[in-house]
Amino acid sequence: MSTPPPLHPDLDALDPALLEAVVRGAARLTPEQALDLYHRCDPQSLGRLADQRCRELHGDTIRTYVIDRNINYTNICTAKCIFCAFKRTGDEDDAYTLDHDALLEKVRELVAIGGTQILMQGGMNPELGLDWYIDLLQRIKSEYPQVHVHAFSPPEFIEFVHFFDPPGKNLKQKILHVMKRLREAGLDSLPGGGGEIFAPAVRNKIGMGKCDAESWLTVMRAAHEIGFNTSATMMFGHIEGIADRVHHMDLVRQRQDSAIEELADDGGGRYVAFISWPFQADNTVLGQAREWGIDPRESEPGAFPGDVVARLDGTGRREDHPKFGRRRRMAGPSAYLRTQALSRLFLDNIYSIGSSWVTMGPHIGQMGLLWGANDMGSVMMEENVVSSAGSTHCLNEPMICRLIRDAGFIPAQRDNAYDLLKIHEGPDAPDLKIEDWSACRPDRLHSEQSSETEAEGCGGASASEEGPSVTLTVRDSE
Repeated sequence: MSTPPPLHPDLDALDPALLEAVVRGAARLTPEQALDLYHRCDPQSLGRLADQRCRELHGDTIRTYVIDRNINYTNICTAKCIFCAFKRTGDEDDAYTLDHDALLEKVRELVAIGGTQILMQGGMNPELGLDWYIDLLQRIKSEYPQVHVHAFSPPEFIEFVHFFDPPGKNLKQKILHVMKRLREAGLDSLPGGGGEIFAPAVRNKIGMGKCDAESWLTVMRAAHEIGFNTSATMMFGHIEGIADRVHHMDLVRQRQDSAIEELADDGGGRYVAFISWPFQADNTVLGQAREWGIDPRESEPGAFPGDVVARLDGTGRREDHPKFGRRRRMAGPSAYLRTQALSRLFLDNIYSIGSSWVTMGPHIGQMGLLWGANDMGSVMMEENVVSSAGSTHCLNEPMICRLIRDAGFIPAQRDNAYDLLKIHEGPDAPDLKIEDWSACRPDRLHSEQSSETEAEGCGGASASEEGPSVTLTVRDSE
């Protein structure tokens, strides 16, 4: 059991001694200092601090990625999230639920090219019973026991409780009943999807029908209690204020402190990674909200409705600004990198920070490795959710290795626990084998909602000669 670093609330956020101690892990930022640091520290200095902190934890040499497949088993969903372009109600021509055979074929293709993990999430589909999930997990583990099943985010578990009506005196007991059944069937860990922004004023506006912050955190606590590791996520750059981002991170940090203090000695789990990414506006209802700052009168510092409403304790009220929820402030490269850097400095008890290049482009993602991230995400064979909202950046394994190497690091393939599987130092590295980069084009993502599933490219991850010819693409691993 480890004790959290001490707080020094009396010190200025830019105090050099405080920042040096934060970098060494000998002090932690208060929420007030974190907010002040975001606004007052120049971006390059903030990036350097986050990079130094990352090097304290992960060294100067290796940065990682994982080979997995992002499987979205259904796009039918009861939630009414206005930021989502993926969900369908079930009546549309492109609504789908994949059968078990189709899902097993996806796992088979992953295994054939050396993949180690599936990230499986879907819409909240009331037509699927608990036995559907149990049978699926049992089949996956029976046929591919080596594959790590990283699946079912907290909103899915909350809907499992609603749909299946399991026994239990309270929400956590009901969650545990379902979770233990799924663990017995083959579930290995939980992704942090559905985190969005925890502040109620924001969450109630953008995620109608989705679980609230306390329910999300309760699912993760239940997972940690039975030994699952999980990730945590944050989607920002829409109607929230900067203080809402800090509040979101603060809740994750508090719950991580609790998990480490109360569960670590008994084999409990924890948050092993934090990944944040900017909202993608295309094809979404929220994307139709007016961009803040188009009117010159809206450019005054601190005037953005989200900042007016936001509170570090999450108590902001939508009534505090008449335009709250009707104006959005998108996050560009600078805002993205500053937010990621702040997450590295503030979340001193979370080991891995992931770079979210899929929403900002490969080279901003590469920059993320110098702004506190130690991981470049996932080499995967398909993506349905983010691409539905207009983000179509695409990489394969040689290219992600080259991005890591060109940033000054050695690329390494990892597993879900962030243990290293392959360190690509020698001439057989995926990127070092490429002689003609002009012929190494990104491959097109497989999508359940598109028939355009094949494209030329320079190949994916170490496909065996016996396996099918499958090319891989990369996005964030949640």
